[in-house]
Amino acid sequence: MLDWLKGYRREMLGGDLGAGLVVALMLLPQGMAYAMVAGLPPVLGLYASIVPALAYALVGSSTTLSVGPMALTSLVTATALAELQTTSTLGAPVLAAQLALLSGAVLVLCALLRLGFLCSLLSAPVLGGFTAGAALLVAAGQVETLLGAPAAWPSAALGLGTLLALYAARRCLPVVLARLAPALLLALATLLVALGELDQAGVPVLGGLPEGLPSLGISLQPGLWSELLPSALLLAFVVFVSGHSSARMLAQRRGERIDDGRELLGQGLANLASALTAGLPVSGGLSRSALNHAAGARSQLAGVVTALLLALALLLPTGWLSLLPLPALAATILYAVLGMLDLDGLRRAWCFDRGEAGVWLATAASVLWLGVEQGVLVGVLLSLGGHLARNARPHIAVLGRMADGETFRNVRRHAVETRPHLLLLRVDSSLFFGNAAAVGARIEDLVRAETRELVLDMSAVNSMDFSALAALGELSRSLAARGVRLHLSAIKGPVMDRLRRASLEREIGGQLFETTGQAYRRLCEAEREPLAV
Repeated sequence: MLDWLKGYRREMLGGDLGAGLVVALMLLPQGMAYAMVAGLPPVLGLYASIVPALAYALVGSSTTLSVGPMALTSLVTATALAELQTTSTLGAPVLAAQLALLSGAVLVLCALLRLGFLCSLLSAPVLGGFTAGAALLVAAGQVETLLGAPAAWPSAALGLGTLLALYAARRCLPVVLARLAPALLLALATLLVALGELDQAGVPVLGGLPEGLPSLGISLQPGLWSELLPSALLLAFVVFVSGHSSARMLAQRRGERIDDGRELLGQGLANLASALTAGLPVSGGLSRSALNHAAGARSQLAGVVTALLLALALLLPTGWLSLLPLPALAATILYAVLGMLDLDGLRRAWCFDRGEAGVWLATAASVLWLGVEQGVLVGVLLSLGGHLARNARPHIAVLGRMADGETFRNVRRHAVETRPHLLLLRVDSSLFFGNAAAVGARIEDLVRAETRELVLDMSAVNSMDFSALAALGELSRSLAARGVRLHLSAIKGPVMDRLRRASLEREIGGQLFETTGQAYRRLCEAEREPLAV
């Protein structure tokens, strides 16, 4: 805990103080905006930006990750609350705290059991499609507020003007100033409302905020946990994947390392802390963290400074925030979530593998059509199904010897030497129950009438299950009936250990060679064919 304090140096303080101030200016309006996305009072977004950030600083490994409310977590929260509020008499803040508690507990449990690898179930196309679908849902929900309800020109002018100014700032201003543009424009919009008395003209405003810090405590509602658990599990996935990817990307820029276990624990403790302070589920946000990085943060002290400044803002009179116009706040939300649409990622996926792009599009469409949780489930199932389908019929290459005498390559791609009696094959996949039969059938199809020796290059086989072992035995017997001996070469250590325990060499009747070159030389010598030099 607090490992970053051990190596802290005085020259790091200036960067941390400056970055903490800059991120606080961004998080003040952003926290309130994302609380509104979740259907919660705006002040809860500020509560969720204070103690959770302090909790993450205790154990988190990233020097720049900024923890607080985020668009994706707020949308999942809003979806879960909308379903529960139809049957529960409890208020939305109480339900949001239960959701933060459960998702935090899931993350802490995963950290203790070292289950971070489970988050890999959210592949890049699934995460990209989910993010795109969620961003469009959030954006659609803000259009009415942006234009005024009902539409009125003062509200629409203020909202659309703020949105256009944000895009202009991104194009024309330096990175740090562009990221601060939402806070600066909201301050300007609030000033315009105050001077022009636009709230009297029908422009909706934020209204009064309670002063002071939240009290510690939570009203436990175990009867609701079973209903909240699916949303909590999804939140735990989203929290860790988004926070971890942001932390890893920024750490790579500085040559730092991220500890997966500490990240899981830090994000989990942050959500537990949010639950204890009447907050909502939180995560590390890329835009805030990138601003923290660009502003010169050197350690987690920057996050502590941000939290303390937000706490100070709540201790001071908050009346000036009451005139903050909601159309301008909606514009900042639209600007943030539309920036999450990674269409370039979709384009690259389409060029790389159209099946992967299809998963991206199907996940996004499912989120929009079926809902957040169901959409992610569809994406995960499609992604796993595609993976199984690709591995069910792996590529099998016919090999030949290159001119150097030791290298063996695909006969379709290189000029190589082959021998009529000797067939060299390489299976480019691990072997398991889903592909063992298909691999065996394909190998038998490749055997020629003159083939007497078949060498299976296992250099690309990282693992085998018992079904694959049984299939190799069946293949050996089938080949023997055709007068062909089966040999294995270039077997990786862990696979070799399992094969020896199963006495495979005795079962297949052939030999196990260390390299394919060794197999080639010995089997050619046995056939008394001179080797080319």
